[in-house]
Amino acid sequence: MSRRPPAAATEPTPVLITETEALAALCARLRTEPFVTIDTEFMRERTYWPELCLVQLAGEEDVALVDSMAPGLDLAPLGELLADPGVVKVFHAARQDVEIFLLKFGAVPTPLFDTQVAAMVAGYGDQVSYDGLCRSLAGTQIDKAHRFSDWSARPLSAAQLAYAAADVTHLRRIYVALDTRLCREGRIGWVAEEMGVLADPATYRQDPESAWERLRPRTGNRRFLGVLRSIAAWREREAQRINIPRQRLVKDETLLEIAATTPETAADLARARGISEGFAKGRSGTGLLAAVKAGKDLPDDALPEAPKDRVGPPASPALVALLKVLLAAKSEEHHVAPRLLASSEDLDRLAAGDGEEVPAVHGWRRTVFGEAALDLKAGRLALGVDGRKVKLIPAG
Repeated sequence: MSRRPPAAATEPTPVLITETEALAALCARLRTEPFVTIDTEFMRERTYWPELCLVQLAGEEDVALVDSMAPGLDLAPLGELLADPGVVKVFHAARQDVEIFLLKFGAVPTPLFDTQVAAMVAGYGDQVSYDGLCRSLAGTQIDKAHRFSDWSARPLSAAQLAYAAADVTHLRRIYVALDTRLCREGRIGWVAEEMGVLADPATYRQDPESAWERLRPRTGNRRFLGVLRSIAAWREREAQRINIPRQRLVKDETLLEIAATTPETAADLARARGISEGFAKGRSGTGLLAAVKAGKDLPDDALPEAPKDRVGPPASPALVALLKVLLAAKSEEHHVAPRLLASSEDLDRLAAGDGEEVPAVHGWRRTVFGEAALDLKAGRLALGVDGRKVKLIPAG
């Protein structure tokens, strides 16, 4: 099975797809290939749900721009391509693209390969950009002029279409280079493990009942948390219903203020920052006041607990610092992005004592970093210096 992308001199001419018949023919050809590179252009600034504007696809002989807003265009052939298990779907920073396709087709594209994650496994740094990989692995420079275009406006300009096509043409060479390197180094399984999270539909679910946790309330007052959970869930559902961004409906700081003041009337609600009298007296205001009351009326045993990271003694700053040194040393030794091995929160939790729940001590991360981190914490490992490098010294 060939993974060789076409040479730069023989790049296919991008084609704009606006009709179902042409899309079906394109997807039929792409389903015969080992992999297809994919990107999307969408708008989300004014809506809760992303509005798909353009889908870019590239195979060995095709580069196509699918105008998802074209009148009468049926995207079903694209859904069939995305579901074909015989074709690897290659994205860069896939999460938002995958979420769009999950909403559109009810399933996550499979199998997935995210070049940003793969590049982190291969040692190209934390969250390396597509531009950076184009320079490093494809030997080209991306024109960023149209990055913030209004992709919902029609007609799309020739410059916009050229920019969009570049997002998938260079991605083929990037994928081949990363796949070859990771296979050679025996790390392709690490990437597959990371793809498990992206391939899980639960990763993209917006659970209204857990929306309050994103606000990170700095209190253990369970009654406050009960009201906050209720009104944050209301905001999530109301934003979905109206299809506007949640922050445009009610800002985070306003929700926290309302949870603290628990207004009972429209006049009370209108006193909160960012709440107009019209909003307070309208349908949304009525719903918000009902959510406040529902939170206030919860029995004590139904109130949420404070977030786990607020409970227990704080981590030792000195131990966290040692873990950061160990992380940097292991990252350097294995040529893996530090952030992929462990986040700052992971290190805090390891130092605080609940290490077994941290991703860094499971799977391939445990082999590379987690085992040594647990040994360091237990006193079975010490850190020293050998010339210009950190040295790991077995203790006792």
